[in-house]
Amino acid sequence: MASDTPPVVFDDDNPEWTAEDFARARPISDFPALAKAFPNGSRPVGRPKGSTTSNKTQVTLRLDNDVLARWRATGLGWQSRINEALRKVAP
Repeated sequence: MASDTPPVVFDDDNPEWTAEDFARARPISDFPALAKAFPNGSRPVGRPKGSTTSNKTQVTLRLDNDVLARWRATGLGWQSRINEALRKVAP
């Protein structure tokens, strides 16, 4: 008979934290040299903070794989370039 509960995995190299571990924990900002070693360092993850109002709407759009690959190959900002191209051809 199969169990719905996954097995507990014990890892001596990475034990489960205790309440004492959490009490001693410090944010990575307390270690600037260490923070620089991570790609996002001290940068927040996600969309930039700003106005809660936006003139954009998130949509789902299906594109041919080759079309999407060509846009992505243009590098960072490819979504904005698609937006500008659509703006130019919009009726």
